[in-house]
Amino acid sequence: MPAIPATTVANLRDLGGIPLPGGRTVRPGLALRSGQLDRLDPATDPAFAALGIRTIVDFRTNGERASYPDHVPDGVHVLVADALADKIAQTGAAPAAAQLKHVLSDPALADEKLGGGRAESLFADTYRALVSTKSARAAYRTLLTELADPDTGPLLFHCTAGKDRTGWAATVVLTLLGADQAALETEYLSVNSAVRAAFAPLVEGFTAQGGDPEIALALIGVRAAYLHAAQDEVAVQYGDFETYVREGLEVPDEAVERIRKRLTAG
Repeated sequence: MPAIPATTVANLRDLGGIPLPGGRTVRPGLALRSGQLDRLDPATDPAFAALGIRTIVDFRTNGERASYPDHVPDGVHVLVADALADKIAQTGAAPAAAQLKHVLSDPALADEKLGGGRAESLFADTYRALVSTKSARAAYRTLLTELADPDTGPLLFHCTAGKDRTGWAATVVLTLLGADQAALETEYLSVNSAVRAAFAPLVEGFTAQGGDPEIALALIGVRAAYLHAAQDEVAVQYGDFETYVREGLEVPDEAVERIRKRLTAG
């Protein structure tokens, strides 16, 4: 995977270079992922500017975008694709994946809501919702539709930490390109070090106030079980991935073929 020089954007990664069957790889510089862009200063971040991003797909909720608005270069096309809107409407509250900072600020609340293994269970439920809910399907349809457009240019997709909604988005793209399960899990889990570093001050404060470190780790990291929950939901709801994309995301086969042609090298 091509290295990206130091930048103010958290958890920024290029999908380029990820191995695909037959000695092929993902073409670099076209599909990138990250955390939120609230700290980006386009005028003073040459590393980000050099990426030439022309399209941004933002998976965050209304509340997240209002609290931490993205700062993007002039001329970049931003698409709002709130993947959790229906999940929030169903439960009346944002899931932990969309309010990490709030949960980590209150150890007592975290223990009440997420202790005893409930954090893992709730995250798995959120991942299933990323497959099954209408808002999530619309969000990932937006991503694939943009990637299929040859005029889109380099595209960046992100959520808040760049690990859950963004992690599933990367899995969707890589699965369409033919990546095997080992490559999918390697990419999915590879963000853990960056996310843990970014949230280290919050975690330290959380545990210093008596917070359970296991809850913190379940919140800020990604685990293979979360990814498997989404993949299992695809199998339950659609039978296979191609049907999920064609019928669930309503992305036609022709668009999928354009994505494969654009993003595959070698």
